[in-house]
Amino acid sequence: MCKAAVPLRILCIHGYRQNGSSFREKTGALRKILKKQVELVYISAPHHVPAIQNQANREPEKTASGGDEDQRGWWFSDVQARSFNAQQECESSLGLEESVETVKTAVKDLGPFDGILGFSQGAALVAMLCALQEQKLQPAFNFRFAILVAGFRSVCSQHRRVYEVPAITIPSLHVFGQEDRVIPEEMSRDLLPAFDGAQILIHPDGHFVPAASSHRQTYQDFLKKFQ
Repeated sequence: MCKAAVPLRILCIHGYRQNGSSFREKTGALRKILKKQVELVYISAPHHVPAIQNQANREPEKTASGGDEDQRGWWFSDVQARSFNAQQECESSLGLEESVETVKTAVKDLGPFDGILGFSQGAALVAMLCALQEQKLQPAFNFRFAILVAGFRSVCSQHRRVYEVPAITIPSLHVFGQEDRVIPEEMSRDLLPAFDGAQILIHPDGHFVPAASSHRQTYQDFLKKFQ
């Protein structure tokens, strides 16, 4: 009898206004279709996000968050308001350094991990972590692959230097929806040139992690290379 393959361990980075627990719930379908291949480990961002008082000013990503009570974020694009919008250009942000430390601690305490998966703001963070790993600026990071769902390139000027690397050579799978109103398809496509040999999974829907039976093969084929 052949020995069963050891599941790949993947660190999961949630989106803005989510947390590790809620992201685990929202990715139940993904866990189901990949249960024989992977173990998904979820962590929460270090920053609490203030509750939205005025519905008219709500961030677009709130519509996809499911109304989590313990809302978290990886960084804020509006330092004063402590809020985040992926399309808000800013000179400086708040909180990214603490988030990098949070991931480092997770790797140390919960690792090792074969790969890392991020959704939305979490995917934008994953892209920056991959760039830091490529530049050997964070010895703690040694991910063999990355999956970025609704990822994008941060438009904060302070983060520009992170992308100043010829190409991120970590194998990557980029997943995005054609009807995503929070992170439009073109924002996810704009991130692709930063990765060498990026693979793509496009789905016809909106802002979530797709895990229909039609997507299973793409995920499985990508992950097989690392087992």
